[in-house]
Amino acid sequence: MELEEESETRQWDELIPDALGLIFKKLPLEDILTVIPRVCKAWGKAVQGPYCWQEIDIDDEWSIDCASEKLDRMLRLLITRSSGSLRKLRVSCVNNDDTFAFIAENAGSLQRLVLQRSEISDSIVEKLAGKFSRITSLDLSYCCRISTRGLEAIGKNCKLLSSLSWNMHPLGSAFKTSHSDEAHAIARTMPKLKQLELAYLRINLESVLDILSGCPNLEFLDLRGCWDVHLDKKLLEKRHPKLEILGPQVVMGMFEKTAFYDDYYDSDFSDFGYMDYSDDESFDGMWDEDDIELRIYESADNMYEFGWPPSP
Repeated sequence: MELEEESETRQWDELIPDALGLIFKKLPLEDILTVIPRVCKAWGKAVQGPYCWQEIDIDDEWSIDCASEKLDRMLRLLITRSSGSLRKLRVSCVNNDDTFAFIAENAGSLQRLVLQRSEISDSIVEKLAGKFSRITSLDLSYCCRISTRGLEAIGKNCKLLSSLSWNMHPLGSAFKTSHSDEAHAIARTMPKLKQLELAYLRINLESVLDILSGCPNLEFLDLRGCWDVHLDKKLLEKRHPKLEILGPQVVMGMFEKTAFYDDYYDSDFSDFGYMDYSDDESFDGMWDEDDIELRIYESADNMYEFGWPPSP
């Protein structure tokens, strides 16, 4: 009975901001931005502070089908809220240099970056790679404009890098003659790699041996779809007993279901109107009555005019 009374009087709005942040980051992005700020004043303030934004994930659920300018605004909003504490960022389809530059300028604490399907070029990577000195894990899969120069810049500046993903879609590599120069850049500049994904690259056995020589700590190597690589796995097991190699054979359909390529795949993602809510917006006026701690919007007829999802 005492436990029941305690649960009835517990004040969730009195939790410290970092505790709220740990809870809220388990929720979908749309809920954090549109539902949580309207529950109570304390929660509204919590989602505007850095505690919810040390890890930002706006990948497949939102960014793929988003206009470039809206994606830029979203990133600037959330990264600014992180106040320099951003440790992990996952986003797709960053297609202009200004957006990438903004990420780089705020990457002082960034350790893991997933930037798939983005149109960033070697030149911008060469210019800003030094900003990502703390990166340990980097995913540039399906970034077709990244090549030898960009990979060299990453390797020379990201000295802590232990995981790199640079997978290609099979249709994206169809007209590429060879990725041997890129493989050599990885081997020459990224000696601390432990995990490396190079699915569907046009490389051969010589390139693989070059990588194994230059990356002695490698524990996992993804070579799915690298059809020109003919491995003697028994020999490799003797020379590299701790190394796990995936591929070159592919179980048909397994990889392609997760790989995304703009020209060949369609997707249907909704725009929840996140950008209606900026950092300048104040929620204080919503909470003038002290007795109100929770608002549930009951009518299904008018909730969408505010860009809100249905009430839980």
